[in-house]
Amino acid sequence: DAMIGQISPCLSEGDIMIDGGNSHFKDTERREEELKEKGILYVGSGVSGGEEGARYGPCLMPGGENSAYNQLETIFKKVAAVAEDGTVCVTFIGEKGAGHFVKTTHNGIEYAIMQSISEVYNVLKNALKMSPSEIRSVMAEWEDEKLGGYLMEITVDGLGITDPDTGNPLIDLILDKAGQKGTGKWTSQSAADLGEPVPTIDSALSARFMSAKKEDRVKASEIVHGPSETYGGDKDIVIKSLRDALYGSMIVSYAQGLALLRAASIEYDYKLNIKEIANIWKGGCIIRSKLLFPIVEAFEREPDLTNLLFDPEFSKIIGDWGLQTNWRLAVKTALDLGIPVPALQASLTYIDSYRSAFLPANMIQLQRDIFGAHGFKRVDKEGDFHIPK
Repeated sequence: DAMIGQISPCLSEGDIMIDGGNSHFKDTERREEELKEKGILYVGSGVSGGEEGARYGPCLMPGGENSAYNQLETIFKKVAAVAEDGTVCVTFIGEKGAGHFVKTTHNGIEYAIMQSISEVYNVLKNALKMSPSEIRSVMAEWEDEKLGGYLMEITVDGLGITDPDTGNPLIDLILDKAGQKGTGKWTSQSAADLGEPVPTIDSALSARFMSAKKEDRVKASEIVHGPSETYGGDKDIVIKSLRDALYGSMIVSYAQGLALLRAASIEYDYKLNIKEIANIWKGGCIIRSKLLFPIVEAFEREPDLTNLLFDPEFSKIIGDWGLQTNWRLAVKTALDLGIPVPALQASLTYIDSYRSAFLPANMIQLQRDIFGAHGFKRVDKEGDFHIPK
């Protein structure tokens, strides 16, 4: 806001201002309205790609006035990354704060996938006692298959970095306290405002909060006892189960984020084209992956898809008994050993909740009516009811 205050007096009616930072979509909408009074067009553009994106082309998610985007489209397309299938990774997202909302949600998905990968790494490291080089070899195989994507690429590369001072793997020397810039929190808050469940993203956010409590965790490790972290069974079975658990959790991470975009599009009248959003995410951005190609195909089959899990191809993948058995084994193994896997577990629970025709919310409604007279619906008749007095 201070920067806008400095720049806006130098601008004339019809000029365009672009905000390419991580701004909250509500702030973007407020700024757009304020500048509109002066005849200045404001474009809130999500930008993803990090340092590599700055050099070789990012994924751009511009929102605001369509007329402003039309004037900038040629420039944006020259700047944007190009995916392996030739897709230029920019499209007009929607009016108002749509661009920044989509970028925030992108970051929420990013949080979820990063946490899922880190949990798999943790089980391989602490349960199977694998070295960074051994973990790297396993994940490199996965990266070459269906789990391929930027976050897996940098994970594999990072596991191979040696600290020049000690000669030890760098990963073993990095303090286990994760930072954040706030976009993951915004995603969870926005989802709560819209009543859209995103438990994998929520768990990833909470995991970062927990990591920050390093001193408390060290103290608790000495006085709060639990099971041994070491696994004594067949390592190959656990490795295979972790691969499937990670694959499932990645799919669910995208499913939750895209469902949130759909909810926001309806509530805020953004008119988001989710297929096009997934399409531009195929290159330049942090969450680019092989999974985005079938995700685009899913929204080509059904543009109004409520949830990725309703797509016949993805429901087949998630419903595959072999994958689910391995996923459950991975989570159970970790829990039996006392190793936290909040994202892998939250993703699995999301699947189980979503496919449950019945959830025990009737008990919650009964309790709410007993202590607060909130009322409840019945399954056998219309209307609002209370417990008999």
